[in-house]
Amino acid sequence: MAETLLEIQGLRKNFGALAAIDGLSLELEKGKLHAVIGPNGAGKTTLIAQLSGELTPDAGSVLFQGKPITHWPIHKRVRHGIARSYQITSIFDALTTEDNVALSVQARNGHSFYFWKAASKDRSLREPALRILDQVGLAHRASILARNLAHGEKRQLEIAMTLASKPVLLLLDEPLAGMGTEESLQMIQLLKRLKNDYTILLVEHDMDAVFALSDHLTVLVYGKAVASEHPETVRNNTDVRIAYLGDEIF
Repeated sequence: MAETLLEIQGLRKNFGALAAIDGLSLELEKGKLHAVIGPNGAGKTTLIAQLSGELTPDAGSVLFQGKPITHWPIHKRVRHGIARSYQITSIFDALTTEDNVALSVQARNGHSFYFWKAASKDRSLREPALRILDQVGLAHRASILARNLAHGEKRQLEIAMTLASKPVLLLLDEPLAGMGTEESLQMIQLLKRLKNDYTILLVEHDMDAVFALSDHLTVLVYGKAVASEHPETVRNNTDVRIAYLGDEIF
């Protein structure tokens, strides 16, 4: 039987009268990629924000590796292996690709950024940074200023910075956003590789990516799961397909 890594029980989050997450319960199996899809306003980003600790649920609970983490702050979740990426890329444009990842390694190790100038030549930061860049396919771009990277490369860099925290669970919020066809294919290949080493919760609008990558698929609408099954079962659900997926992907 598969091991449950993350368990969500009766999660709720309201913004005024709006129920962004409405009694949601889900389980993420260790070593799997669980995709969450749904129309705009379905509550997908709100869900990730609650799992990462940026938002506190109004009700319900979150268990990670069997531990209740519902009210843990972000830094404690990161320390225990939960890391997230964002819809909008957040990198340091004036630093090199390698510097960006080395800073993330430094943060994971608990070092002060005040001493970054001296740490910039620290092999204990540089060597893991280069290994991570190789992992995401950016080793050949290590010395390039981040501002000069292509859009898809910036998304790869953001994932590299996320991996520097040594996560167990990756929360990825639309990593293919704004990409062209070639960049999307490259990102899909990267995520396929990462599936071998991490449990992933993926929020994504690109249905080709979702069906190519996911082991389990949840369709979220108005904060509720209207389907949560194997991707092919969801694909063959006529009501879900017509209402939320569109005939063009079938």
